[in-house]
Amino acid sequence: MATTLKPETLQKKAKAIQKTTEERAAAKKARRAASKEKRQAIFDRAAAYQKEYTDAERSIITAKRDAKAAGSYYVDAQSKLVFIVRIKGIMKIPPKPRKVLQLLRLTQINAGVFVRLTKATAELIKLAEPYIAYGYPSLSTVRHLVYKRGYGKINKQRIPLSDNAIIEANVGKFNILSIEDLIHEIYTVGPNFKQVNNFLWPFKLSNPNGGFRARKFQHFIQGGDTGNREEFINALVKQMN
Repeated sequence: MATTLKPETLQKKAKAIQKTTEERAAAKKARRAASKEKRQAIFDRAAAYQKEYTDAERSIITAKRDAKAAGSYYVDAQSKLVFIVRIKGIMKIPPKPRKVLQLLRLTQINAGVFVRLTKATAELIKLAEPYIAYGYPSLSTVRHLVYKRGYGKINKQRIPLSDNAIIEANVGKFNILSIEDLIHEIYTVGPNFKQVNNFLWPFKLSNPNGGFRARKFQHFIQGGDTGNREEFINALVKQMN
């Protein structure tokens, strides 16, 4: 025979249900408030980055004008960031350049990576030069690559950067909470560049529209495609996207 619940027991049960409901409602409200605050912080950061980029661009224009007015020349600062694309396959590559390509994570043709330019990396790039094209990416190139071709390396898997939550979960400890934070860290070669860059899967590009030049494996300045293109890397990346 079923036991009938006493009124006092029913009251306790009702109070427990009400308390749980209130706690859930409060937690939901707190999550919404935190989410709104985070979205606002991300928006404010993006606006600050844009101002930073604009101010830097204006300062260079002003410096060039001042130099011209003084009858001098303005020399751009050496870029700290390069973008490298592998344009030659795996056949007949000597062991040392092959090892360098592996270190740079350029294990496939048309793979591309960002690299911090230092004396050490410059030496590595020089060894791999016959098999790569590289240069100094613009902000628009960095942004386009990350938004269109950007994937994160999560548990050795290639995961699209479709949500800021994915970025925060993996590099949030470095104060990288959004895709704009990630772009800023890469473009400015920030203090956490290494960690953020390692999180990015090497970019998989396509063959350039119209193909490579006829003398593909000669140096760029000799009419080929390999080696340092400086700012002209941006045009190549655009063709390969």
